[in-house]
Amino acid sequence: MANHIIISLSLVALSFGLLAFAFEPSPLQDFCVADSTSSARVNGLACKHPASVVADDFSFSGLHVPGNTSNPNGSRVTPVTVTQLPGLNSLGISMGRVDYAPWGINPPHTHPRATEILTVIEGSLQVGFVTSNPDNNLITRTINKGDVFVFPMGLVHFQRNVGTGNAVAIAALSSQNPGVITIANTVFGSNPSVSGDILAKAFQVDKSVVDQLQTKF
Repeated sequence: MANHIIISLSLVALSFGLLAFAFEPSPLQDFCVADSTSSARVNGLACKHPASVVADDFSFSGLHVPGNTSNPNGSRVTPVTVTQLPGLNSLGISMGRVDYAPWGINPPHTHPRATEILTVIEGSLQVGFVTSNPDNNLITRTINKGDVFVFPMGLVHFQRNVGTGNAVAIAALSSQNPGVITIANTVFGSNPSVSGDILAKAFQVDKSVVDQLQTKF
């Protein structure tokens, strides 16, 4: 019986340990400003020596500047992750500004390491996400200035400007480095390319359709 209890407790401890490692660890010091020059390989970035930390490590300027939306999607994300703001290292949070031209989209994508909460600063957005297999349920609505919407971690989601003017939103994410997987870019723009036969069968279309799509990414 004692051995069974020890084994059970070990499995519980292991489960909690795996759960903890699924998210960014809590800081063990006041801060851990990212040292981009370090060759150390850790889950995150190595820390600068505290004596070399300056106020600029915790500051970012530019979210007041509209992003250039003259691209096929009609949108532009201005990210503020650990890459742009070294002081975010180990803090488990980041943000960004999203600009949308009229009827511009932030195309279907996922953040593999973060939940996202989005608030509209200007305009109106249709937003939505799709639940995982097998239901693939679309949760969507239109949100306006001052409204907030949450996209759960890892789920495919999108935004579309449904107004006649420009729209702006601010996103907050629960990771210093949330990552972005844009579905179309990933599937049709991989390097090297995914076999057209595979994609044709997966999307149940003629291979010529896949070939055409792959030329666009």
